[in-house]
Amino acid sequence: MTLTDRAPAGRTTVPAADRATVPAAADRARGSAADRARGSTPPPGPSAGRWLAEALPGVRRGLRRLLVLLCLMPLIVVLAHEALRLPRLNTASAYGLVVLAGTIALLYIAYSRYEDPSTTSGPAVPDAGFPPLAARPRVDFLLAVKDEADAIEECVRSMAASDCPRVRIVVVDDFSTDGTREILVRLRDELGITVLLLDENVGKKHALVAACEHVDAEVVAFTDSDCVLAPDALRRCVDALARHPRLGAVSGHCRALNADATMLTRIQDIWYEGQFRIAKAAESSFGSVSCVSGPLAVFRREAIYNYLPAWAGDRFLGAPFRFATDRQLTGYVLGQTWIGKSLKDRYRDSPFVSGEDHPERLWRVGYVRSAHVLTNVPARLAPLMRQQVRWKKSFIRNLFFTGSFMWRRGPGPAVLFYGHVLWVLAAPLMAVRHLVWAPAHGAYLLTLLYVCGVLLKGCVWGLAYRTDHPGDTRWRYRPLMSLFSSVVLAWLLPYSLLTVRRGIWSRSTT
Repeated sequence: MTLTDRAPAGRTTVPAADRATVPAAADRARGSAADRARGSTPPPGPSAGRWLAEALPGVRRGLRRLLVLLCLMPLIVVLAHEALRLPRLNTASAYGLVVLAGTIALLYIAYSRYEDPSTTSGPAVPDAGFPPLAARPRVDFLLAVKDEADAIEECVRSMAASDCPRVRIVVVDDFSTDGTREILVRLRDELGITVLLLDENVGKKHALVAACEHVDAEVVAFTDSDCVLAPDALRRCVDALARHPRLGAVSGHCRALNADATMLTRIQDIWYEGQFRIAKAAESSFGSVSCVSGPLAVFRREAIYNYLPAWAGDRFLGAPFRFATDRQLTGYVLGQTWIGKSLKDRYRDSPFVSGEDHPERLWRVGYVRSAHVLTNVPARLAPLMRQQVRWKKSFIRNLFFTGSFMWRRGPGPAVLFYGHVLWVLAAPLMAVRHLVWAPAHGAYLLTLLYVCGVLLKGCVWGLAYRTDHPGDTRWRYRPLMSLFSSVVLAWLLPYSLLTVRRGIWSRSTT
């Protein structure tokens, strides 16, 4: 593997005089993710809301938790009523009860405990074990690409339009053959970015690790080639790391760039909102986000640098695991206190380990709701199924890695992580029982109750969306995603397990 082209390093943020020439990529990111309230933080409320924001932190948190409890009270009443019948419930009904309890807990944690780390300050007393970053640290912003001629310019221009200071953009091309290279060379000359052209196809993980050989900034950020970032997204993530020295990594907030293309993209867009706003927010409140997602993943360099060769060389079930899993890279940050020394010893001959040695720390991993990024989601069923299979394979692999130590991070992170694992593993079993076994034995009412329960859960998530986005009618798509997930996607887990050793480097959404 050789690097055949590289522009001089330097500041890559587009000069103010040239920002007018940056096309609608960044504007669309801002407009879609903020002005049209797709994943945005709601604007400040009336005077009562301002008073609440200015109240003592303890009072504000107490009032918020009380309000969340009141909003969840109808679900709590239903849960309490059904819990009285628990000894008489069958397995399927008990499963529904557990799902309802988990949904209530997730909503309560996300809405009562989560605070955006880019706007809140860390502890007043510095922690000697976690040296703080500079207020404006240097940032290396990395992107790996292969055969993305249709989307790459929009993505790179949105990266270059970032208002984050002291940023260098590094794009590595993994031997594209569709004209992507020529586009990158033109953008390099225009925007001053660094472009690395590999002379052979090595896969996404190895391409990113090759780019990391040329970075030395305090912060390393990643995005995907089908994404468009809001101008302030990267800066907000870097601000979060600077404000909270214990944070080793943060994830941005992602929505669908092509949300209006088809019905599939609409329901995915609303699903993305809930997965970030609720699921990641709940995990973030414990500092244990289990997946810093690829559309915008920002790390302290010292939290991942020694583990990059382990990421590139990851093996599972006796074979190389080819997917560039965001979950796995996040796992190195979450678990290095327990697995860091052994991993570094295994790769001690790598320059990523022998060149510099960073101490293993009990890092926190967070989520920045105000850092908006849009990504193209599959518009047709076939590419969506391929994407979901890839994600489920990553879930399976990560279960055996992160699952081996997540219980050590405390009861909150453990319940969220293993509870999600049990839900994913049980989904195909419940689908078989209610959609195959029940109709085959004439138990049509059981099938109907299962479908109604799935739709009810989707409506709860949809109402949470409507709470965050008053007047936005797209919340109605959320129950459809719950139904689609339970009826169609649940079957993909067994298939993914059987084909887990098979993998390709592809991001096609068409």
